[in-house]
Amino acid sequence: MKTRINYSAVIAVALITASCATPYESNGLWGGYSDTALAPDVYRVSFQGNGYTSSEKTQDFAVLRAADLTLAKGYRYFAIVNEANGGNSGVINTPGTSFTSMSAQRVGNMVYGSGTTTYMPGLSIPVFFPKSGLLIRCFKERPTGIFALDANFIAKSVRQKYHIGA
Repeated sequence: MKTRINYSAVIAVALITASCATPYESNGLWGGYSDTALAPDVYRVSFQGNGYTSSEKTQDFAVLRAADLTLAKGYRYFAIVNEANGGNSGVINTPGTSFTSMSAQRVGNMVYGSGTTTYMPGLSIPVFFPKSGLLIRCFKERPTGIFALDANFIAKSVRQKYHIGA
């Protein structure tokens, strides 16, 4: 039996999902960032990617959100108190298709016919949705005794890497 792949379904799924790579924006249909204030200077920040977002990009966007949030709240530096990386796995299933071909032959007054139906199963495409979470503490001045990141430098560096406007 000859197996045929439903290329049109694979291409359609690839085009739909590739055109929707996770942007740097508030959490929405295709992923994004979210944050929660836990104290006036402590925040939980997370970034959820979709199946076309690398773990590295997810981590970079979580750090970018931490920098943007630090600056928006009037601080200059932030320290990462805790970090968690992971994600969820899923499967995109494409539908199967069937094709029926018929043939008929007339012999005298009789018509003889036959048909064949071929079924091509759909595809199951595994995907991973990376997620990165940070617990940060913000500072107006560079603290002594702990490692703190300069929010201005981080914001500029990550935006430049991904060609994101300010």
